[in-house]
Amino acid sequence: MRIWRMELQNTKNLVCRNAATVYTIRVNLQLFAEGEKTEKATPKKRQDARKKGQVLQSKEITAALILICIFIGIQISGAFIYSEISDFIKRIFNEYAKLEGLFTLNMLTRLFADTAMVLLKSTAPVFGIAVITGLIAAYSQVGFLFTLETLEVKLERINPLKGLKRIFSMRALAELAKSVLKVGIMGYIAYSYLSEEVNNVLSLMRMDVMSIAMYIGSTALNVAVRICVVLILLAILDYFYQWWEFEKNMKMSKQEVKEEYKQIEGNPEIKSKIKQKQRQMSMKRMLHEVPKADVVITNPTHFAVAVRYDAQVASAPVVLAKGQDFMAMRIREIARENKVEIVENKPLARSLYETVDIGEAIPPELYQAVAEVLAFVYSLKNKAI
Repeated sequence: MRIWRMELQNTKNLVCRNAATVYTIRVNLQLFAEGEKTEKATPKKRQDARKKGQVLQSKEITAALILICIFIGIQISGAFIYSEISDFIKRIFNEYAKLEGLFTLNMLTRLFADTAMVLLKSTAPVFGIAVITGLIAAYSQVGFLFTLETLEVKLERINPLKGLKRIFSMRALAELAKSVLKVGIMGYIAYSYLSEEVNNVLSLMRMDVMSIAMYIGSTALNVAVRICVVLILLAILDYFYQWWEFEKNMKMSKQEVKEEYKQIEGNPEIKSKIKQKQRQMSMKRMLHEVPKADVVITNPTHFAVAVRYDAQVASAPVVLAKGQDFMAMRIREIARENKVEIVENKPLARSLYETVDIGEAIPPELYQAVAEVLAFVYSLKNKAI
């Protein structure tokens, strides 16, 4: 029995050894990397992902901006909120307490409706600020996007195995680490600020109720603003992380890029065959025009240009056909079969081939040279120009 040892010497050669012989096998390692996603996402891939609701968005930025705007809104509208709630409490003790049948169903319903209305009125400014901030933050990251694909029911979402994979995935671990980091930072900020306020807290016993409320509100607001500033910094870092993860997930393999190109542009082989067929038809039409020419100017073997002059059709001679090498030979053969004069003029043939397209009139700088050739041909046929 022979025991073979296989060694990967480099990216091209695979060496197989036994006791006496060494065989080298050339291996294309790109075959193993065909499915590896190394290419950047194409515009079509990004557009399709956007239609499915897969967009770059950091929820941390939205949440942090909403939170800080809520506290700013509370600070701005704090006097209004206090006024509304305090007036309602006074009204309860002054008006509702004097009403008979306060604990009947009708009175309790009225009290509940009034309470809900006061709460809605007092929190409306803050709630409105939160909604507007959330919309602006989302729009600035994603733009306008409306899709129902994220609401579609998919059985894979209720698959327990895939659910466990999502729970223990790198993304879940990253989200857990972010949450623990945020809680730790918020706890540290709150502790460090409140520890400096210990002496002020002890002095609250000598203050009246209004002063205590104002101090508690001011302290809570200061802690909240500091926490929000830190959350915004963390949200900016999270945005760059989300961008990195989004770009990583959007990457495509070489095969996916090829398949997408086929879908957009069509199969390259089919397109090549269509172009080849079109060229063949164009050449066939061009060769059918050769018998109508007055003269074929040659190089003599590399180039051939068929020229016709009809004063009633055009004011200058027109190139009916032209070709190089094999096509030049075909033009000369057709010219001989149809008794079209063939004149050798190397510089003129090359100039006509390079500067004049099929069906176009010759440029003025070549009038003299072509006129001499046509004069020679017409003299042979006893025809006047």
